[in-house]
Amino acid sequence: MVERQDEGVERLAGLREAIEQGRTALGIELGSTRIKACLVGPDNAPLASGSHDWENQLVDGVWTYSLDAVWSGLQESVTALLSDVERQYGVRLTTVGALGVSAMMHGYLAFDEADELLVPFRTWRNTSTERAATELTGLFGYNIPLRWSVAHLYQAILDDEPHVAQVRHFTTLAGYVHWRLTGQQVLGVGDASGMFPIDPATKDYDQRMLAQLDELVGDRGSGLGITDLLPRALPAGADAGALTAEGAALLDPTGTLRPGIPLCPPEGDAGTGMVATNSVAPRTGNVSAGTSIFAMVVLEKPLESVHEELDLVTTPAGDLVAMVHCNNGASELGAWAELFGQFATALGQPAAPDAVFGALLRSALDGDADGGGLLAYNYLSGEPITGLEAGRPLFTRTPDSRLTLGNFARTQVYSVFGTLSLGMRVLAEEQVGLDSMFAHGGLFRTEGVAQRLLAAALGAPVAVGRTAGEGGAWGIAVLAAYRASAHGAAAPEQSLGAYLGAEVFADAALDVVEPDAGDVAGFSAYLERYSAGLAIERAAVETLRTRDTTQESDR
Repeated sequence: MVERQDEGVERLAGLREAIEQGRTALGIELGSTRIKACLVGPDNAPLASGSHDWENQLVDGVWTYSLDAVWSGLQESVTALLSDVERQYGVRLTTVGALGVSAMMHGYLAFDEADELLVPFRTWRNTSTERAATELTGLFGYNIPLRWSVAHLYQAILDDEPHVAQVRHFTTLAGYVHWRLTGQQVLGVGDASGMFPIDPATKDYDQRMLAQLDELVGDRGSGLGITDLLPRALPAGADAGALTAEGAALLDPTGTLRPGIPLCPPEGDAGTGMVATNSVAPRTGNVSAGTSIFAMVVLEKPLESVHEELDLVTTPAGDLVAMVHCNNGASELGAWAELFGQFATALGQPAAPDAVFGALLRSALDGDADGGGLLAYNYLSGEPITGLEAGRPLFTRTPDSRLTLGNFARTQVYSVFGTLSLGMRVLAEEQVGLDSMFAHGGLFRTEGVAQRLLAAALGAPVAVGRTAGEGGAWGIAVLAAYRASAHGAAAPEQSLGAYLGAEVFADAALDVVEPDAGDVAGFSAYLERYSAGLAIERAAVETLRTRDTTQESDR
């Protein structure tokens, strides 16, 4: 016992020394519902964290976050992390070896020559770019999804929006934050691949498509070529600037965190998800579940055909990835958990939100394999994969269905994976090889539930690691550590894949769940019901759109 206590004291002293000497890395990710900061030690294990909850707002028909909310949320997250470090280790965190910023991909943040925001931030969740996306897909022979940054820009051109003539640069949320912290208008190649197509041979924007877009736009744009408007794309490990005094004050107004910290290229949440699950090599894949849900599979070769269901993006190192992105993930499940929490409070038995969510999730294992005939759609917003411009969350059932808590919970979890499963079928038809599928995100913190049901939905083994709940904040911290491994050098000595294998995941404990035959059959039956029931969802969208149009005309 004394020996173990001595080991604990020695370990704590070692970590305290690492923090004081700056042998750490800090990752910050702006997710769709939470901004999280994660500090990792010399072995890339999480040491401390801080977070801030936030939500997007629907303002004048546009899903957005205010820039004030960005900075207040970042400051609260960093403040919470600094407090966590001091509480655990008794020292103040004044510097780190490297810093990285990640955020939800895509969307549109456009600025004028005075670096003023021209229109409110248009997030990935907006689906108002169908004409632009369709035209660009046809022009390039390359799928351009609705949420991509170039689709937002071109749609603004098609709509003759007055601000277009004033655009001098545009970027993603991660690119914006990084720019304000460092003064550098750059972007990790993975995040850049969600703005404009990347040529995997050059790890940079595709020159043919850049020229095609410039010719298409002609004199309708800002007067600058598309290349002049985009942030510079950088691979993982590249020098992406350092924290300025102004940037340090934005992150930490107390002045505790000092400027001068080197930064890695800012990345998107898809890229950090690949890093967090060691899925950057060909034939590896991962699923990230949050407000949206998406699967990433690293390709051995380009796809044979263009598929609207699949994005082609890249790893943070610039390798080609097929992405099945669904706009709607676990938000509706979270809303039901909140409702059950309110019910518990009404009964005089209040419980913490995490406890309620965990109890609801675990009850899914008591449900029938097919959900007992229940049907749910988690569509809070439009869903391109199923051809829906808008969303209406629905729960419905037939009179002979079995309405139990277990069936209800299983149906809600199945609804998170329903659209994803439809998209993954396209990859199977392309005969894309996949050796391993990892999962991460808050949905997988409740052990053995979402992982098991995802294995059923994919019909493949699903692995979850000890950092599954840390998600992208840990992933960008690891990318920052990778940059730190080459600080002062032109590039890291190891490739990203080799670094992850040797320095991060060499001794990683993974929990792998094989698909259960009964669950697979049950999900298949559910998905058949889900596909047929999309007619209900479409009717709900159309009916409420007609009602809203009528009410508007009456005004």
